[in-house]
Amino acid sequence: MKVVITERSLYRLEDTLMFYIEDLGIPQEKVLEIKNKLLLKTKSLAISPYKGQYEPYLKKLKKGHRRLIEGNFKIIYRLDKEIVYVTDFFDSRKSPSSMRG
Repeated sequence: MKVVITERSLYRLEDTLMFYIEDLGIPQEKVLEIKNKLLLKTKSLAISPYKGQYEPYLKKLKKGHRRLIEGNFKIIYRLDKEIVYVTDFFDSRKSPSSMRG
């Protein structure tokens, strides 16, 4: 399968990581490590797209959104034929109402 990371999900990831650096004072090297782990886990969906659990907070969208957990993040994705669309990198410490599908 092909993995497509949406522009919106990349924006949300970068926004969260900049918050880590600028507001929380997490060292840039650590933030880069977090980002690399997330992207590596995302790439693994090409081989095993069904390994994530269904995401209950997005059930109402009826698109079969799933999630993978990496640290404090949920990698939100959905399947469409032979493509895995990553729709959000969600910091699970935020309110679920801000999750994007």
